[in-house]
Amino acid sequence: LSNHKSVLTEMRRAVPPSRNGLSHANKSRNSDMAEALFWQVFEHLQGIYPEFGVGKKYKAFPKRFKRVIHVLDSSTIQLVSNCIDWAKHRRRKAAAKLHLRLNLASFLPGFVLVKEASTHDSTEARMLCRDIKPGEITLFDKAYVDFKHLYELDQNDIFWVTRSKDNMAYDVIKTKRSKVPTILKDEFIRLTVSQSKQDYPKVMRLVTARVEVDGEIKTMTFLSNNLEWAASSICDLCKARWAIEVFFKQLK
Repeated sequence: LSNHKSVLTEMRRAVPPSRNGLSHANKSRNSDMAEALFWQVFEHLQGIYPEFGVGKKYKAFPKRFKRVIHVLDSSTIQLVSNCIDWAKHRRRKAAAKLHLRLNLASFLPGFVLVKEASTHDSTEARMLCRDIKPGEITLFDKAYVDFKHLYELDQNDIFWVTRSKDNMAYDVIKTKRSKVPTILKDEFIRLTVSQSKQDYPKVMRLVTARVEVDGEIKTMTFLSNNLEWAASSICDLCKARWAIEVFFKQLK
């Protein structure tokens, strides 16, 4: 604004605020203002260029899927503690946690929550998923795993794929063979711990596979409520979940 003083004067006879003054104003300003400003600017730009905000499909989008694919994850954003009281995270640090749902087809956010850094991912999963439609696919990391919520998604005909928890107790109901050499196990399982079994009483799919991560081959285990897909498709979906890490890097 300081670099465009003459433009501000011509438009509204305004004087650019100092950085200190702007910072103090933002500290007490209602966040609804930022939301209203965003939508006004968004609509203005779409009026000029209709393709603005449509986005481009993620380059590693699993080609065999025609359904809408959503990715859920969170990222911690470091802040200045003496300016943002609500975000105090540790003794001398402040941080906010960004919970985000990314549409892989457009590579644009579909839902965003900004909360205190201490907020656990699984507590925000329902809010992030609340307007996902039947038949669509949701991908998320094991930090978002809540068996009660997973069952709610399943009952709403929403497909989900995630990493399995390390301490998950279960019985194997059935085993499928796969011709794909990277698929180590393809199992149909049922949870055995009483509370978990009550939260999710149905059979789930557990796929163990060798997956390349940053040039290194690792053994990973994936969980899904879809009993029909090929095991390799479940692995491809989980690999596509890493797209949100690319988005976070671009954002920061």
